[in-house]
Amino acid sequence: MKDIAKRVFNVEIESLQHVAQNIDDSFTDVIEAILAAKGKLIVTGIGKSGLVGKKISATLSSTGTSSFFLHPGEAFHGDLGMIGVDDIVLLISYSGETDELLKIIPYLKWNGNVLIAITGDSNSTIAKNCSHHLNIAIKTEACPLKLAPTSSTTAALVMGDAVAVALMEVRGFKPADFARFHPGGSLGRKLLTRVKDFMRTDNLPVINAGASFTELVLKMSEGRLGMVIIGHLDHIEGVVTDGDLRRALVNNADTSQLQIANMMTRKPVIVDGEEYLSQVELLMREKRITTVLIGSAAQHCITGVYQIYNA
Repeated sequence: MKDIAKRVFNVEIESLQHVAQNIDDSFTDVIEAILAAKGKLIVTGIGKSGLVGKKISATLSSTGTSSFFLHPGEAFHGDLGMIGVDDIVLLISYSGETDELLKIIPYLKWNGNVLIAITGDSNSTIAKNCSHHLNIAIKTEACPLKLAPTSSTTAALVMGDAVAVALMEVRGFKPADFARFHPGGSLGRKLLTRVKDFMRTDNLPVINAGASFTELVLKMSEGRLGMVIIGHLDHIEGVVTDGDLRRALVNNADTSQLQIANMMTRKPVIVDGEEYLSQVELLMREKRITTVLIGSAAQHCITGVYQIYNA
């Protein structure tokens, strides 16, 4: 069974590489046409191509390109009225001969829509009747019968992703833009909220540099942050983390000889409270830390503490 899985992956990877090698200036033409359009990008297809089309449309909509999926059968029975004259229509059919799509092309041409085809045959009827064509011709399907759409649907899906990503980059689509379309859940929250909104400000563990080792340990346990702030909130001297504490004990088991000044981190990470939560957590992952101080690094003053596992 594992060998079968690996074979499917290898066949589909090879198919994608083959399609990628054949991408030409027609891809650029498609992106320019979409950017120039005043209306929406409508995606249509049926069967497996329709399922892929729904995903492509959803990706486009969430990354700055207004889009919706239109079932060709429903379109032929009244829903063509959903298509405006300024809209672009993306038709997906690996064979390029799907009857349901061929039936609506005459109306789309009469309506003046720019048409983009994603097919595996540049000489197909659909490809020849569209303004632009993206070729996803593969060498073989991963299906052992060479019949079930496998490599071909993967190629169509990735081509759609390529279009969406290209449009994102050209438009300068930013994380904050993405968050506006995903306000629910942790992603939207992290991309739109400031770290100050989630920092801890009450009962912060603060102690002076001259305190004893015992006082340090008690303050760390009391604060429940795994660290103690040294100095004052309006002018900190550093921090002692539980890691600093353990390293100090390894080097000198005689706690009466341990001094806070010798074990503390003198330049802890301090970030501005107006920073976006997503950016702060990215910084924390890069530095491999779970806690940051919130305040002014220039003035060595803080107003709170943020820990990544509170996210």
